[in-house]
Amino acid sequence: MNRTPVVFIHGVWLHALSWESWAERFTSRGFLAFSPGWPGEAATAAQVRESPGSLGGAGLDVLMDHYAGIVRAFDVPPVIVGHSVGGLIAQHLIGADIGRAAVAVASAPINDVPLPSSPTRLWAPGQADASDHLVPLSPQQFHHVIANTVGAQESGRLFERYVVPAPRRLLADLGCGGAQRSPRAVADIGNTRRGPLLLISGQEDRLVPDSATREVYKQYGDSTAVTDLKQFADRAHSLVVDGGWRSVADYVLGWLDEHGIRGLPDEG
Repeated sequence: MNRTPVVFIHGVWLHALSWESWAERFTSRGFLAFSPGWPGEAATAAQVRESPGSLGGAGLDVLMDHYAGIVRAFDVPPVIVGHSVGGLIAQHLIGADIGRAAVAVASAPINDVPLPSSPTRLWAPGQADASDHLVPLSPQQFHHVIANTVGAQESGRLFERYVVPAPRRLLADLGCGGAQRSPRAVADIGNTRRGPLLLISGQEDRLVPDSATREVYKQYGDSTAVTDLKQFADRAHSLVVDGGWRSVADYVLGWLDEHGIRGLPDEG
């Protein structure tokens, strides 16, 4: 009996371990859960912060190709669940008919949807020397911009467990600070053959505001392929890792079930 794989793709400033609770939850529902990190990513966030290695060279093109190769390698097409830039990658892949279904949580905007101004508070071109390939977050910045709906103690715990520096090249590819966005920051919104897509936003998200997700949702409006939007009130960009993660994960599991996508196939 073939179990359905699910590939989790993490976002900017977070480590692959940010999906650990989701992976356990999906596994308990019969899915085969995988949360592969970015190329060169060490096993823990603390190790990445101490020795980032080649992480600074990760641009959007590298990540797109990395995850496309992973998803294509499965005999059973997987579900793709992405957060932040992972959500952008998930949309790009499902639009290219790679994967069975996709979920984009607080996704970086696709196509011509503008990046909101909030990320420029964290980084802008010329803030650091060009030789500095990584952009770190302080615990205070993380709490203010990403985990703004939780208390300081929880934010500090999340920071220590999950937060890593972001590749400067990737931030430029996403259009942060007014940089020219990468031509690969796109998804085929007109592909009617693709699998179902769910867009999720947090209505208190300061990094990728709910308004940006709604603008992306409108782009899919003329497509007959399944595209759904779920907005979570009082939730920030940290909604996949903070104390409310289970409500988001369970909504995704219910949505997949509605579309006949389960961890274990129905018995004949």
